[in-house]
Amino acid sequence: MNRSLQWDIFCKVIDNFGDIGVCWRLAADLASRGHKVRLWVDDASALAWMAPTGREGVQVLAWPPGQQPLDLDAAGLTQHPCDVLIEAFGCDVAPDFIAACARHHWAGGLKPVWINLEYLSAENYVERCHAMPSPVQDGPAAGWTKWFFYPGFTVDTGGLLRERDLPARRARFDRAGWLAAHGIHGDGETLVSLFCYEPPALEGLLAQFAAHGLQGKPVHLLVAAGRATHAVRAVLDDKKRLQPNKDGRKQLSISYLPLMEQAEFDHLLWTCDLNFVRGEDSLVRALWAGKPFVWQIYPQHDDAHLAKLQAFLDMLQAPPSLRAFHAAWNGKTAAPSATGDSVPLPIDLPLWQSATLAGQARLTAQDDLASRLLGFVAKKR
Repeated sequence: MNRSLQWDIFCKVIDNFGDIGVCWRLAADLASRGHKVRLWVDDASALAWMAPTGREGVQVLAWPPGQQPLDLDAAGLTQHPCDVLIEAFGCDVAPDFIAACARHHWAGGLKPVWINLEYLSAENYVERCHAMPSPVQDGPAAGWTKWFFYPGFTVDTGGLLRERDLPARRARFDRAGWLAAHGIHGDGETLVSLFCYEPPALEGLLAQFAAHGLQGKPVHLLVAAGRATHAVRAVLDDKKRLQPNKDGRKQLSISYLPLMEQAEFDHLLWTCDLNFVRGEDSLVRALWAGKPFVWQIYPQHDDAHLAKLQAFLDMLQAPPSLRAFHAAWNGKTAAPSATGDSVPLPIDLPLWQSATLAGQARLTAQDDLASRLLGFVAKKR
């Protein structure tokens, strides 16, 4: 599709910024391909640190709470009608926006391609449900069709977000320069990033690092701002401090990071020897980083997340040690205590990296999410 399209993406921020993170990456990727994007969001505050410089071609607009109307005039909807409408993660698009699109259609314009962009999963249902139609039964858009679009890990799904220039940027990355700019030496250390919720195995892992380091070297832990920082400090406050090992050498040092824009978070993942990530957006970025990683999936009360985790590990063809670590990290098995009485968590970085690189190669051979969206839209217009 060569013609520039007007995309309208609707996003509601739930709690941990993964939704706005995915929507911003998608909007920026589409804009880099020459399209125009209006991103309607109910709370855009996270973009102040996530994307502080904005992006040419992306217009961020307020989605007021409740039934308050959108400012459609300020959005320029009359001059630039919607070509593609995306409701992210099942949020319901504002009714007045749908009505405006319908009026444009009644006046002789094309109706937009309406897409419900779903959550990422490796489970089998994704292939069955991807690109399925959902007829709109009532309202001003009655008779239209909404399409389910599922990101995923196979050719029969919607693919993964991956900017076209990502491999080139990663190849040009100056790791030593990044470390120097952040005041981190890195020499003789194993660098580990930590972006997590409150994993049950955190206390045991910190104790394990403090006692033994990792790969025969001390660990330098780079902790993301927010819940990860609070989780680490809660463990340290509870235990007062981590003791050095029996030889008196310090095996664990900790740096607390500020909130990072998305490109800088990518650099963090490219820099570290082991990455702990959480949620959807950072999982995909860890895959593209090509480094060993551990994923903490968003926990659900009915443990439905564990089936989703298992499906992902199957897709990755994860070795037994990586599966065992994920089970403990996500609370499926008992976590080791900080006393040293339990068996340490299994960590095999060379084996884990081999699995990650093999998975990355398989996924890179497929089209990315934005490319598949563009192809899908071209067939529906």
